[in-house]
Amino acid sequence: MVRTLLAVSVLILSSAAAMAHNHGDQADATPIIEAGTMAPEFSAVTAAGQDVGFADISGVNGAVVVFSRSLDWCPFCKAQAIELEGVKADLEAVGWSLNLITYDAPDTLAEFASDEALTYTFLSDTESVMIDAFGLRNMDVKAGSRFDGIPHPAIVFISADGKIAGIQKEDGYRDRPPTEGVPVFAAQINQGALAAE
Repeated sequence: MVRTLLAVSVLILSSAAAMAHNHGDQADATPIIEAGTMAPEFSAVTAAGQDVGFADISGVNGAVVVFSRSLDWCPFCKAQAIELEGVKADLEAVGWSLNLITYDAPDTLAEFASDEALTYTFLSDTESVMIDAFGLRNMDVKAGSRFDGIPHPAIVFISADGKIAGIQKEDGYRDRPPTEGVPVFAAQINQGALAAE
């Protein structure tokens, strides 16, 4: 059943879906990432305020990067973040690290992680640089509003060599890929089994 859910929720985004949108004075011509291509150069700030790159957040086989809207105000994001703690050990067992990134400030992420006793890596992207680099910015949000810079929720699997190994995404922000399927998906990447899904 998990395999069926994964097959439905996995979206290998094609360049045909990459379209330019106008966002106030800002044009979004960033191509949407595709499986098999190199991930954008990664840079973010941890909840503890440390600048990190991809090598700092990756496990032996790669990094799972969960793009989430906000752990300050989004109840769906908060629920997902709490659920993800339950698969951290399973991901580590197959050589993948778990990371969640939002446009929230580091102290907001640190407070949430502390309050909920979450132990995986929380990353701050206050200027939405990584959100834009991965082509995930929600362009329906009004420029300059409190929500400007949020991503469309997605789970991106970046292999240790820096390539996008897969993407899990749902159409609506209320729905997220099944949490229990995240380590299964990572294990399938390790086995090279995704092509058969």
